[in-house]
Amino acid sequence: MPLEELKRYTGSTPVPDDFWNFWDKMTKKAWSVPFSYEIIPSDLPQTSETEFFDVWLEGVNGEKLHAKYIRPKSMEKVPVVLQFHGYPGASRGWFEQASFVGMGMAVLAMDCPGQGGSSEDLGGRAGTTASDHIIQGVDGDAEKMYYVEVFMDTCLMVRLAMNLPELDCERIYVNGASQGAGLGLVCTALNSSYIRRCAALYPFLSDYRRAWDMDRDVIVYNGLNYYTRWFDPEGKHLTEFFTKLGYIDVQNFVERITCPVLFGTGLMDEICPPSSQFAVFSKIRAPKQHLIFPEFGHEEIAAFDDKLIAFFGEEAVVCQE
Repeated sequence: MPLEELKRYTGSTPVPDDFWNFWDKMTKKAWSVPFSYEIIPSDLPQTSETEFFDVWLEGVNGEKLHAKYIRPKSMEKVPVVLQFHGYPGASRGWFEQASFVGMGMAVLAMDCPGQGGSSEDLGGRAGTTASDHIIQGVDGDAEKMYYVEVFMDTCLMVRLAMNLPELDCERIYVNGASQGAGLGLVCTALNSSYIRRCAALYPFLSDYRRAWDMDRDVIVYNGLNYYTRWFDPEGKHLTEFFTKLGYIDVQNFVERITCPVLFGTGLMDEICPPSSQFAVFSKIRAPKQHLIFPEFGHEEIAAFDDKLIAFFGEEAVVCQE
C-alpha cells in the first residue's frame, strides 16, 4: 500500500464478540495463580557495577519459565525494562541486555516457552503442532492456545518486577522487536496500571487475515497457509478460523494501553507486512509516536534504538524529579 493508504488502514482480522470478557478472565487468572520464583547468580563473572542472574519461575500452567535478570549495583531502587524477544528465538545475549544498565536500569528478559531459550512448553493442545505457534491450540478451547498462555506469562513478568524490592515498581518499561514488540504491546495493555512506557519495533502477531490474504508464507506466518491447506482447503471456515485467532491478535489489545508508546516500522519489511503494523498503531489511543523508516526492513534499526534511549531515559528523569 502507499504510505497514505497505510495510515488509513485499520486491520482485517475479526474481533471475537467476547474478546475483553475473555481477556479480563485470563488476566485475573495470571495475577492470581500461585507465584514462586528462584533467582540464581549467573555463571558470568560479576562486575563491580553489574550483577547477572538467572530467574526461574512457574508459568500459568506449571511450566518452568526462564528469564535473564541484569541489574546495576545500587543502594537505590532502579527502573526495570521488561524485554521480550523475536520469533522463534530467545532472549538476547547478556552483553546486549546489559546496555540498559549503563542508563541505571535493570532488565528482565523472558524466554518464550518452547522456542530458542530455556523456558519449557508443556503442550497438551488440541489439533496440529506441525507448523508454527500461531495456530497451536486453535482447534480447542481458546484458553489453551499457545499465545494465550504466553500473553498470560507476560503478566507474570510484571508480577516478578513488582516482587523484587530493589526495583522501582513506579518505573516499569517494556521493550521488544517483532514477536517481542507484539508481546510487549499486549503486556502493556493487560497491565496498563503498572507500565509507564512501551517501545515496539515492527510488531509481529498482528492482522493474521491480512498476512494470509497476502500469501505471506514466511517462517513467522506459514502456519496460516499450512492450516488452511490441510484443514480447510475449500475455505468454508475462514471466518471462524480468523475470528478464533482474533483472541491473539495484537491490534485488538492496544486500545487499553494508557502510557506513551514509541512505535517503529520499516516500510521494506518482508516478514511482518507494514499494513499489519499500521493496523496496530491506528488503534493505540494513548500518546504515541510512529517512527517510519522507508529504506529499512525487518532488521536492526539503530535510529530506533537511539530514540529508545531518550524515550526511557527522559521518563526515568521525570520520575526521579
